[in-house]
Amino acid sequence: MSRINTNVQSLIAQRVLGGNNRDLGVSLERLSTGLRINRGADDPAGLIASESLRAEKIAIGTAIGNSERAEQVVNIAEGGLQEISSLLNSLEGLVTQSANRAGLSDEERKANQLQIDSILQSIDRIASATSFQGNRLLNGNLDYTTESVSQDIAGFKALGAKLGFGDTLDVDVLVTTSAQVGGYFLSFGGAGLDLAAGGQFVIEVGGAEGSRELSFASGTALTEIEDAVNTFTDVTGVKAVASGTGLRLESVEVGNDEFVSIKVRDDGGIGAASNIGLYNFVTDDTNTSTTTVLETFTSTNVASGVTDKGQDVTATINGIVAVTNGARVAINTDFLQVEIDLNTGPLTGGIANSQNLGLVKAFTITGGGADFQLAPDVDIAGKVSLGIANVASRTLGRQKLDVNNVTADFFLSDLGAGKSLNVEDGDLTAAQNVIAESSREISKLRGRLGAFQSNTIGATIRSLGVSLENTTAAESAIRDADFASQTAELTRSQILVSSTTTILGLANTQPQSVLQLLG
Repeated sequence: MSRINTNVQSLIAQRVLGGNNRDLGVSLERLSTGLRINRGADDPAGLIASESLRAEKIAIGTAIGNSERAEQVVNIAEGGLQEISSLLNSLEGLVTQSANRAGLSDEERKANQLQIDSILQSIDRIASATSFQGNRLLNGNLDYTTESVSQDIAGFKALGAKLGFGDTLDVDVLVTTSAQVGGYFLSFGGAGLDLAAGGQFVIEVGGAEGSRELSFASGTALTEIEDAVNTFTDVTGVKAVASGTGLRLESVEVGNDEFVSIKVRDDGGIGAASNIGLYNFVTDDTNTSTTTVLETFTSTNVASGVTDKGQDVTATINGIVAVTNGARVAINTDFLQVEIDLNTGPLTGGIANSQNLGLVKAFTITGGGADFQLAPDVDIAGKVSLGIANVASRTLGRQKLDVNNVTADFFLSDLGAGKSLNVEDGDLTAAQNVIAESSREISKLRGRLGAFQSNTIGATIRSLGVSLENTTAAESAIRDADFASQTAELTRSQILVSSTTTILGLANTQPQSVLQLLG
């Protein structure tokens, strides 16, 4: 059958040629862009998956950049703290030198005080000037803001807290076992010693700091024994309070590391009345002694020495079991890191909260801190927050000390000229204690920043680097073109286009054979 009005073979050839040209165009596009998916029509599901992976890649890359920026911030803060640490070492030397009073002239002590004043000014200048892009790092700008601080706590440090936008966090301490001092109540049956004629009451009192042997004659008042024991409190770590017909001897601090040891080397012929001797404190209440004599002064045990240890507080903070030391409780979790000093109260008086079981609503964190976004997902789990307290001299080295018969909080700034801890006429022992505490605070802060830099930032960068590699590989497997496959497809398409073009030419010339029928 021969037709010239409709060339069906030509139409077929044109359709096939068009399809081959489209395939050739797709192959050329993929080879030129390197992508298998250039538009949604290429692979709708693959496009959705690859776009999601692309977004993840960008977020991961940005998180790596954030981590590197955080490391730079910590490096700058560490540099400032390192210099402050060196200055504190210089202070230590100046105070120790100034304590050598017989070997120094007044002019030398004044010169030392001038150096101390200059060092304190330098510390304050470093605290206020250390910054990253104008953001002060060591002046308390990155510390946490708090409110509703309970009078039941002696002090606290908020070192880390994750807060959602506009959120606050209540910090509660549940005391389950009380903190206790080590000690005994020594009952003498009167307001003074009643010994045999010519007798001497010789007692060795020891504590966490050391021991001293003391000797008392008959008729010595209990208040005199109190004064004698307290003269060596800094040496022994034991303090005394005369109370009625007896004497309380107890460790200065509470905790497992504290103790009081008593050894009666000579009882001096002291009376053997039933109420004379050593008494324990009531369990969980060191303000009260038991009613039964533990040991008499003439017993073999007391002659050999008896010891009573203190006890650390046991507590939880916001439901987390706390690490304790004396009356200090602390937790370190991903969401909250705090250290809290519970009150221990005076030697005599009411039971303080570290010695009273129950709940202490310590304080509320309302904001602040240095927030770093170290994860691709912007949520509270991907955020790391840490507090950097003010390291100015007026905030460093807080110590509750007895200076000139006044018990108060002293700070590093109190070493300044004209203040209670100056080296010209101030209390140098207290000054050294404040410097030592300041050094501990700076060292702990440097250690905390170092751990954050090494363990948190370093591990995060390494982990995110692996995630970026794997995410990129997954996105590439979905979206990138396989050049070997596409090259083969290009060759195939080129051959088909060429052959189809030839066939189309043949199809177009076929109707001409009909002319032969017209003769």
